[in-house]
Amino acid sequence: MAMPLKPLQPAPQSAPAHVAIIMDGNGRWAQQRSLPRTAGHKQGAEAVRRTLVGAAELGVRYLTLFGFSAENWRRPENEVDALMGLLRMYLRSEIAELHGKGARLRVIGDTQRFDPDIVALIRQAEDLTRENARINLTIALNYGGRQEIAAAARLLARETARGRLDPEAINETLFETCLTTAGMPDPDLLIRTSGEKRISNFLLWQSAYAELVFIDTLWPDFDRHHLEEAIGEFNRRERRFGAFADAR
Repeated sequence: MAMPLKPLQPAPQSAPAHVAIIMDGNGRWAQQRSLPRTAGHKQGAEAVRRTLVGAAELGVRYLTLFGFSAENWRRPENEVDALMGLLRMYLRSEIAELHGKGARLRVIGDTQRFDPDIVALIRQAEDLTRENARINLTIALNYGGRQEIAAAARLLARETARGRLDPEAINETLFETCLTTAGMPDPDLLIRTSGEKRISNFLLWQSAYAELVFIDTLWPDFDRHHLEEAIGEFNRRERRFGAFADAR
């Protein structure tokens, strides 16, 4: 059963505008319980629901989740098939609920490798929720940060070769308009679950000044309490964006 988005409540602490999460640990969660990895992915989908509800209630405006990386195609075929089945189920069963609660869904990444029915479901979900503004949920599917940067560079190179763009006009602001996250604020807080301490090719450009928080909890066990802890750690840090600290 989909969890409803409750009315926005005052957060006990200041919530970052944009939280990005690397959802890691589904396989280990299943292994610890002598279950197939697919069971971990199913529980991981429940964690997505809990996290979306918690983020909305805490006042997070943008939530971006790393759902399937460009490297994940190398996993066993039966596991990839199970993940695609879960994606289909989510897109068919959850989108109406998201729409009804004012959530907007966006997908970033190269979706053309997915089966046509999945591509169609993604487009339908994006179109249905396009005008919603309660919370912006972005899911990265077949996504890689390096691939995204390379694609943006190719786009600018083509425009330059056609004489439509002066190379001297290329700056960070223009480059960002060519990324799949154009129009979104950069992540303030990047969380990774399962205890691993790397960002695994996720939002490489966008996370230049994100605060990184690594949590030992496996993703299927992640809930609002863990999100609040990560936000609390975020609020204890001083964000300087490269400037000198105030020497006192």
